[in-house]
Amino acid sequence: MNTPDSDGWHKTACIICALNCGLEVQTNTTDRRITKIRGDKAHPISQGYVCEKSQRMDYYQNGADRLSSPMRRRPDGSYEAIDWDTAIREIAEKFKAIRDTHGGESILYFGGANQGSHLGGTYGDSTQKALGVQYRSNALAQEKTGEFWVAGKMLTTGAHGDFEHCEVAVFVGKNPWHSHGFARTRVILRDIQKDPNRSLIVIDPRRSETAEMADIHLQVKPGTDAWCLAALAAILVQEDLVAHPWLAEHTTGFAEISAVLRSIPVARYAEFCGVDEALLRQAARRIAQARSVSMMEDLGLQMNVHSTLGSYLQRLAWLLTGHYGRPGTNNAFVPFLSLAKASKGEGFAASQRPAQRVERRSPVVGAKIIIGLIPCNVIPEEILTDHPQRYRAMLIECGNPVHSLADSQRMRAALRALELSVVIDVAMTETAREADYVLPACSQFEKPDATFFNLEFPRNGFHLRQPLFEPRPGTLPEAEIHARLVEALGELSEHDYAPLRRAAKLGRLAYSLAFAWHSKRNRKIARYAAIVLYRTLGPSLPPGMAPAASLWGIAQIYVRSQPTAAARAGFGGNAVRAGNRLFDAILNSPSGLIFAVSDHADSWPAVRLPDHRINLWLPELLPELQKLALGPQPRDPAFPFVLSAGERRGETSNTAIRDPGWHRKGAFGPLRISPQDAAALGCADGDTLRLSTARGSATVVVEITDTMQPGHVSLPNGQGLDYRRADGTVVHSGVAPNELTDVTRRDFLAGTPWHKHVPAQLARIA
Repeated sequence: MNTPDSDGWHKTACIICALNCGLEVQTNTTDRRITKIRGDKAHPISQGYVCEKSQRMDYYQNGADRLSSPMRRRPDGSYEAIDWDTAIREIAEKFKAIRDTHGGESILYFGGANQGSHLGGTYGDSTQKALGVQYRSNALAQEKTGEFWVAGKMLTTGAHGDFEHCEVAVFVGKNPWHSHGFARTRVILRDIQKDPNRSLIVIDPRRSETAEMADIHLQVKPGTDAWCLAALAAILVQEDLVAHPWLAEHTTGFAEISAVLRSIPVARYAEFCGVDEALLRQAARRIAQARSVSMMEDLGLQMNVHSTLGSYLQRLAWLLTGHYGRPGTNNAFVPFLSLAKASKGEGFAASQRPAQRVERRSPVVGAKIIIGLIPCNVIPEEILTDHPQRYRAMLIECGNPVHSLADSQRMRAALRALELSVVIDVAMTETAREADYVLPACSQFEKPDATFFNLEFPRNGFHLRQPLFEPRPGTLPEAEIHARLVEALGELSEHDYAPLRRAAKLGRLAYSLAFAWHSKRNRKIARYAAIVLYRTLGPSLPPGMAPAASLWGIAQIYVRSQPTAAARAGFGGNAVRAGNRLFDAILNSPSGLIFAVSDHADSWPAVRLPDHRINLWLPELLPELQKLALGPQPRDPAFPFVLSAGERRGETSNTAIRDPGWHRKGAFGPLRISPQDAAALGCADGDTLRLSTARGSATVVVEITDTMQPGHVSLPNGQGLDYRRADGTVVHSGVAPNELTDVTRRDFLAGTPWHKHVPAQLARIA
């Protein structure tokens, strides 16, 4: 349990966005509340920085729809509480029957992580192996897979912008004022804004809070980011603004891509995207002339038409001008655990020789599998079919696909069509209410937990949050749930654990040597490493910290795979001892620690292509790039508006925050529209309209704002959840965007959804 300081403050972290800023909190353990929240100045990354969203985290901990017992669906659709032994036994038996009859490839695993809650996923990997699961998916597959594919083809590594030191910062489809994305975001944005020698460029159809601060706002028409980015890259080539010596030394494929870019009619593309050509040229010249440029894309691009192509084009903008591997540019960061490898089930296999890369596709639709994930938008098609290789069962952990994936109606139908569906979550979510079994997990403040969204450079940090409260009665941490499932499947027993339990009593070094020895002689030790660690090393950890045991294995792998970065952070020397020191430091650093220190020169060995040269030429995207010459598709007259579903706002949060008390001002999730559209519809602020798409309709409250272009409307993220109050009544807050979206509207390559470009109509309610 987290021990408070002399003033009663505990160390923890925010769970609202991927940054997970360090916090100090005061608690009331009697009613399990977080009563006061402030920034943790000792946190090595956030350094005391917080935004307004962190102040409302208590709404996550104490939701009335939290679970306190395993639930089993009755034939009539209602649920009954059952004990843990019954739940584990029945679930294991049913999964085993499906596996033995149809193969593990008939079971789909979805999720494995929530914001600030990634440790559970390290244990879920063992259950997947025990069931022979071959197919996985999670939220990354509806956001980042296109970007990951492009980064893999061009750089073979992720790269993160040094926005603190760059001369020019460029954001594409991103509003970091609310979505953040790098440490101390608002402080750094203000610093850039105030410095006359620095510039901020934003590409966004909406005049967002960040765009308001920008020196150059390229306010594209909705869905035309690709034309804007293609024009920028073309200007760089056509005006000869590229870094020729740097390109000759560090890249391949320039001749091929430059020939294509020279043929692009910039003036025409400027017209297509609705941005003045002179402004486009000004932006391109500012990027080319700057000493350093950092660039970042986000969901506004990644959940839009041409998303994978857009990821490629935005990288060309900073690579053609030589902005990589230097201070103030994009650099290759060192992760503690690669999310791409973890998504493929390789979290504990880093020491093994990497398998030969073979393109895999989903069994029914044939969708491309990127970083081991099938596209979220094809999941219903992979189930609602009589195809012999269809998915017949799902294990869903820390995910809410009925609410978060496109076309909720179809996703509900898909879950109901399965032979077995099991959900592991803290609350009775929209997805849980469709499942056959629901297993209640501890909250993110009732167990040790962390995030692997470690993207900082040159000093990268990791923060293990210690529990603030005892687990709610009837709940278990994911580590225990998966351990029981794997044991019930007959894969592990006390026979496997006993030697390592004895070794753990002799100290960390003895345990390390024993683990290495036994893992070579018992394949189960390595195969189910996380569970074995939890059962054997876990009991030796401080009270309540056993689920952190998987981090020992990750620490050991990390110091071996990144010895230089680890040594610079103080974890060098003998690998076993260094891994143990790192693990102990993680356990004993309530504010987090620096685990990696990099140098700008390290960005080049990270490019694992011949001669460490960046590849600028992706012929797979050439047909999509050439299609841009035809211009944007005309809007359907029946749906004259473009709906952007899932806008980040100050008053909204991820769906882990279910309690509507979180929302403190105005109506729940109003639809933002332009004054011109409001006048045409004859509506005022606060009026209600009917918003319709090809897949559904909803009643929306209107917010009129001149930040929106005519014809462009937006709904926020995190809305449309059903929340059960303590008295049993249900509150429905706002509009669920995915009741309106379509699974068939997705990227041609990555399959990512077009949530930011949904054809829609608006009408007054009679």
